[in-house]
Amino acid sequence: MELLAHNFSSDFARSAHLARGAGDDGDSEALVAFRDPQQMSLLVRATAFVFADPRSRQLHELIERIAPSEATVLITGETGTGKELIARHVHGLSGRAEQTFVAINCGAFSETLVESELFGYEKGAFTGAQQGKPGWFETASGGTLFLDEIGDLPLAMQVKLLRVLQEREVVRLGARRAIPIDVRLIAATNVDLAEAVRAGRFREDLYYRLQVIGLPLRPLRERPGDIMPLTRHFMAIYAQRLHLGEVELGLDAQQALLAYPWPGNIRELENVIHRALLVCRSGVVRAEDLSLSGWHRAPAPASAPVPVPDTWAGAADIAYAAHGAAGQDDLLAAERFARAWQALLDSGEAVEFEAMQQELVRAAWERNERNQVRTAKHLNLSRNILRTFLKKAGAID
Repeated sequence: MELLAHNFSSDFARSAHLARGAGDDGDSEALVAFRDPQQMSLLVRATAFVFADPRSRQLHELIERIAPSEATVLITGETGTGKELIARHVHGLSGRAEQTFVAINCGAFSETLVESELFGYEKGAFTGAQQGKPGWFETASGGTLFLDEIGDLPLAMQVKLLRVLQEREVVRLGARRAIPIDVRLIAATNVDLAEAVRAGRFREDLYYRLQVIGLPLRPLRERPGDIMPLTRHFMAIYAQRLHLGEVELGLDAQQALLAYPWPGNIRELENVIHRALLVCRSGVVRAEDLSLSGWHRAPAPASAPVPVPDTWAGAADIAYAAHGAAGQDDLLAAERFARAWQALLDSGEAVEFEAMQQELVRAAWERNERNQVRTAKHLNLSRNILRTFLKKAGAID
């Protein structure tokens, strides 16, 4: 069962604490982790965040400066980078640390439920509403409300959220009286909201309202100085949990960990270390114990030629392939897509926009081995929007 929201006491919210560990150079390094990561394993994707890499230390300095304020915070980063953990750390360093921390996954609510969950409802507001219920904004009053996957909110709810942030009050579903609230909002997303604004999927005024303070979390591959401290942390956690003695990390394993691109970020690293400690022999983790080779994906060369498609379906595949080949070079991807699109128009064939859109999404889904998270990230869509397209294409129920 997926937990839609987590309402924790102040003691539990403070379980994301700042610890100190010894670095390779003898200096101390800041490590934010849960005291009981086993309890948190089903609730968050990353259970630890270390500030050893120079870029991470800059982030930590920023967090210490902005945490005591009441400003809204927008945390951005890929899945598994530790966005909720950072949100809890901001809460723990704020003046609201003794109050409630409420975490909500916006992508877990259906469009019909999101309003009543966020803002509450009165008795008789809809069929089955036999008594009133406060929403999560009221529940978090006095503390911090963390809205994860904010990019998945429907546009209609974005309008209402903006009003709540501006007026500092909520109106329950079926009510006429506004209820004042005192909440600090922290939002997070793995979607490029600026691009979502340009595409009309996210309101520009809400985006700027959320982006008072931006905390961009870099993927693990861009902060290699954090990999070994996190590895040591997870080795200690799982060695204790598995009742193992002292476990060492072989030099070949260290090299493999540093060379791997970590598409799943911190959560993937934790899972890899967990497995390695289960299968290693003689108390030494070797490279083969990490099982990383099967995850490598050789990137297509950026200069790969784009053939002219014979059919519109082929054009969809070519357009997607061109986007993948371009990697992070958005301009090159756009140019290749434009060439494929022009070739389709020049063919004189009839174009059904909706059908082509569905084919593009289906091709991306197949290319990403039918993994919705990776597909949504590749297409820069929220998972909810991707699921809508996949349902229209008949790819999922």
